[in-house]
Amino acid sequence: MTAPAAEPPLHVVLVHPEIPWNTGNVGRSCLAVVARLHLVRPLGFSLVGSEVRRAGLDYWDAVAPQVWRSWEEFEVALPSLGEPWLFSADADTALWEVDLRAGVALVFGGESAGFPAAVRQRFRTRLVRIPMAPGGPRSLNLSTAVAVALYEALRQRRAP
Repeated sequence: MTAPAAEPPLHVVLVHPEIPWNTGNVGRSCLAVVARLHLVRPLGFSLVGSEVRRAGLDYWDAVAPQVWRSWEEFEVALPSLGEPWLFSADADTALWEVDLRAGVALVFGGESAGFPAAVRQRFRTRLVRIPMAPGGPRSLNLSTAVAVALYEALRQRRAP
């Protein structure tokens, strides 16, 4: 009997996250789907503070996020994580249009500013948006957006 094939790696990257509760919630979602969480400094909070641990509940120690000192340091390692998809409200490509079955890195910018213009330009062919009704909000809460993306990746991987 052979062992089942392992799922392709699934990574979630928060670039300059600002709100500890969002990061804690994202960490819990990562644990739920066996995704690896990466945090790119600067962070808007302390990882040893009570807020992020409270949001992550008693799961935070198991999350064990990989923390990168800067976007520049992280960007060098990004190709080793899989296909990068950077989420941006102004992207032309909808989430439903991308293939998330292979190893992927789902990359999200900070809550208030998203990605710098230079990053959006450099990765313009890798920008993706979560479809929303016209005239509705311009974006979703960060932890909600991550959950939508993670479960779309799982849906694609399990589709016949």
